[in-house]
Amino acid sequence: MIYVVATFRIRPGALEPFVEAAYALIDAARRESGCIYYDLHASVTDPDRLMGFERWNDRETLDRHLASPHLATFNAAILDFVLSSKVEIIHPDHVDTR
Repeated sequence: MIYVVATFRIRPGALEPFVEAAYALIDAARRESGCIYYDLHASVTDPDRLMGFERWNDRETLDRHLASPHLATFNAAILDFVLSSKVEIIHPDHVDTR
């Protein structure tokens, strides 16, 4: 099993368009073979920080997701809304940070 934690710091006032783009991605990702969990959560202390949590069957299914058109569409859609981001891929045996 592979876990992904993505943290986004968004521009003030950009919550609505960011979430709209994220929900389109989430809907498509949840339909992918190998996706166990995929969701977005907001910080209760910082309204401009959002975190995506994912769980995939294995690295192969995650890699297919990372190459998917809907992820590319999401990344292009959020360019103007994100100040910074960090994605961590977590495997039970090791952690790979990009």
